[in-house]
Amino acid sequence: MKKVAIVGGGVVGLCSAYYLNALGYEVSVISDDLEKKGCSYGNAGMIVPSHFIPLAAPGVILMGLKWMLRPDSPFHIHPRLNSDLISWGLKFYKASTAKHVENSKSVLSNLNLSSRELYLDIQEKENIDFSLKTKGLFMLCKTKKGLEEETHVARLSNKLGIPAEVLSPRELMEIDKNVELDVEGGVYFPLDACFNPTLFMNQMHLVLQQKGVKFISDKVESININGNKVTSLETTHQEIIADEFIIAAGIWSTNLLQSLEVNIPMQGGKGYSVMVENPATKPEICSLLCEARVSVTPMGDSIRFGGTMELNGTDMSISHQRLAGIFKSIPQYYPQFKEKDFLSAPTWVGLRPCSPDGLPYIGRFKNYTNLTAATGHAMMGMSLGPITGKLISQIIAGHKTNIDISQLNPNRYN
Repeated sequence: MKKVAIVGGGVVGLCSAYYLNALGYEVSVISDDLEKKGCSYGNAGMIVPSHFIPLAAPGVILMGLKWMLRPDSPFHIHPRLNSDLISWGLKFYKASTAKHVENSKSVLSNLNLSSRELYLDIQEKENIDFSLKTKGLFMLCKTKKGLEEETHVARLSNKLGIPAEVLSPRELMEIDKNVELDVEGGVYFPLDACFNPTLFMNQMHLVLQQKGVKFISDKVESININGNKVTSLETTHQEIIADEFIIAAGIWSTNLLQSLEVNIPMQGGKGYSVMVENPATKPEICSLLCEARVSVTPMGDSIRFGGTMELNGTDMSISHQRLAGIFKSIPQYYPQFKEKDFLSAPTWVGLRPCSPDGLPYIGRFKNYTNLTAATGHAMMGMSLGPITGKLISQIIAGHKTNIDISQLNPNRYN
């Protein structure tokens, strides 16, 4: 039985372990304890076929420059003379074209739609409850300009075969009768879904343990090689030998691979979330507040609100001005909420692994026969977890992948 070592205990690591275990591999997941606070636990918990436009797209840079002038804006780059940041920024600029968006739509939509089906399959097959709601998603627009932009996205979505409806405020509130909305209108994506990511991660951890997957709580310090083959991992306390190695360590993957002269450029996109327990009112349908860039996800008796994108290295400090920007924006869309509702809610912070072209890295590294990447998913890590795990299992087994992932080649910047 071949041994597989997976570096990273987030959703991508666990889903890779799940599908590899199903194929008969002996799987170990190596993760330090800190990772339980990572992006797979505090994120918005959305499955988003609606998100077929990559992070690198026309207009994003100009919008980002405008937001840079506001201390409470949803986007910020901490100015610093850092060669990795400058290199990443130049690659992002080069990728922010209409052609890149056109070329990326198909793969992103296929990934998200496939992952949605796999979530449903895991829920049924493993009989686990992670509060999955398949009621769709609202893109809520406060302004006419915002609604025009989202209407354009809706047209593209329908052409791709992903249904989208442009709706008035009254029509939105007829679908979700629990809420009052103060918006210009919105777009309804019925195939989107949401769930509680912490519940999913905890349940999957138990499922994998029962199936015999080994969890090693340790930090990987270095990777040992012999020629074009990885031989083992050096952790803080031991050496781990395996036949195949998968790097699914999120933003930390880049530094881990540097000693192998493998380049997968990423920047950590810092985001925040707060969980409001027992709110006075609770939406039935998850939503994104378009102009504010804030996510709203019902999770059991609570609601999780999340937002911001700060490029500031691996800094995990909290910007209270940007957090206040999130709190200030929510009542503008949902008038039942007041800013004071969020003040006592604990704040989570995490780093999304953002590639320059907005596409994840999934595939084998060309210089090493047994080393595979599964990272760089940015804001779609949770959405794409199961399909990434499925693809990784197909790659390791030498099977043809059920989706063309040539655009996700981890060697594209080497």
